[in-house]
Amino acid sequence: MVVLNKKSGFPVTISPLFNDTVVNHVPPDPELQPRDDGPDRGTFADPEMKSLLSSATRVVDLTEAIGTVLEGVQLSKLTDSQKDELALLVSTRGVVFFRDQDLTTPQQVELFHYYGTLDRHPAQPDQEYITILGATRDFRSEAAQTPWPQGEYHSDTYAAHSYFMMLVSNYGLYDSLSSAYKRLFEGLHSVHTSRLMYETLLFALNAKPSRAPIGDDSVRLPSSCKLLLIERTRRTAYIALLKAVRTHPVTGLKALNLNPGFVTGLAELHKAESDKLLDFVWQHIHSADDYTVRFKWDANSVAMWDNRQASMV
Repeated sequence: MVVLNKKSGFPVTISPLFNDTVVNHVPPDPELQPRDDGPDRGTFADPEMKSLLSSATRVVDLTEAIGTVLEGVQLSKLTDSQKDELALLVSTRGVVFFRDQDLTTPQQVELFHYYGTLDRHPAQPDQEYITILGATRDFRSEAAQTPWPQGEYHSDTYAAHSYFMMLVSNYGLYDSLSSAYKRLFEGLHSVHTSRLMYETLLFALNAKPSRAPIGDDSVRLPSSCKLLLIERTRRTAYIALLKAVRTHPVTGLKALNLNPGFVTGLAELHKAESDKLLDFVWQHIHSADDYTVRFKWDANSVAMWDNRQASMV
């Protein structure tokens, strides 16, 4: 919701905490609980991925760092061993693209049940499947009026329907840091919250999320944490502390685990220090052309990516 000043006609930014729609909304569903889907299917794969790659008529690496297209492969026809190898390829390359797929929506659900438990999008709680709607709105201009940076890089579960999809390699973002910065980030935790998205869904997009923002009830802020006094006035469950650098469980590679879509601070730092360091990280992400891939959608195209390895916009 964009509020206009009656005298000037220009938009006025209002904190959603002063909006009754946000304050009074009670999500009907319980919060998500931690779950364990067992070992990543990529750990069962042939390291050379012979069964999957030999079934493709052509394998195209879109960039050196991230993004591969498998031509001539139908996801609906994969064997279990090929599915495991696909999981490994996605973890290695960040994102794998397919064109001209004959996969139906129920078949997509069946395929991804192989990899783990599927979630239902909290903004579309009454639908069996997520509906990806085309959008002509200018998300970046709207971001000035909402608490959540809608057009920014983030780790998410699906891509918004658009002409292009763009992802950046979190492996590459880490590898391109200096040794000193690598050591610094490896000792830090990000303050990760979906609260800003939750409030924007209510405040600006007229959606009614079915559950509260995701966090971690077990979070205990480090004694050195100087950040987010505002967050502490809210429920602890709105915050999760995640390692700023994490090691991928399948590949063993390190990835920079920070994105402007959901990270609001670095827990061990003073706020001014955190803000300056995150400013560098956001600039680092947006200037990482050599670790970025851009894919043009066609009808029946499919993208599979690893949130632990890649961030999308």
